[in-house]
Amino acid sequence: MVKEKKRAVRSVKKTTIAKGLKVKRGVQSKLQKKPGGSNVGEYKGVSKGDFCGPSGGAPKGSYPVNTRKRAIAAKAYSRHAPNPAGIKKCVNRKWPDLDKKSKKKK
Repeated sequence: MVKEKKRAVRSVKKTTIAKGLKVKRGVQSKLQKKPGGSNVGEYKGVSKGDFCGPSGGAPKGSYPVNTRKRAIAAKAYSRHAPNPAGIKKCVNRKWPDLDKKSKKKK
């Protein structure tokens, strides 16, 4: 009588890195190693539409802009992203009053 070994079926578990933004287990650490992604997963209370990281070539879940203070910080730290201009454009789209050029026109 030969006993058969049961294989454990491993389901793919996902980790939440922000509201409505889930990635496979282990992907979060890979995203953190990419340029501009050191804080991916730190903002679990921010919805996925309030991030500007992908606009600048940084991983999803980076550069949150859900508050004015975070938007200012995102513009300041955008120099660490692969495309800083993309992040600045995204911040200016969501927070137009932070754009210095628009203040001069008024």
